[in-house]
Amino acid sequence: MKLSIAAINDMLDKLEGWNLEGSEIYKMFEFPSFADAILFVSQIAERAEASDHHPDIDIRYRKVKISLSTHSENGLTKKDFMLAGEIDRIKGQM
Repeated sequence: MKLSIAAINDMLDKLEGWNLEGSEIYKMFEFPSFADAILFVSQIAERAEASDHHPDIDIRYRKVKISLSTHSENGLTKKDFMLAGEIDRIKGQM
C-alpha cells in the first residue's frame, strides 16, 4: 500500500542519509575502490532478488546511488524503507 507523505517523512527520519525526491527515496554511497562498490551492489542484488523488490542502481566508479520506489504502487511503500534499512546494514558490514 502506498504511504502518505506523513508516513514517508516519519520513516525517512529513521534512516540516516536517505532523501526524498519525487516518488522515491535515494542515498549515495562512496567506497575506497570500484571493486568495493561492485561488491556492495552484488550484495544488494542478492537481497533484492530474495524479496522480489529491486532498486534502481547507478554506479559511477567508487560512488553508488540507490533509488527506491514501488513501481506497482506508483510511490513509496513499507517495502522501500525495509530494503533501505537492509542496504544500510550491508554497508555497515563492509
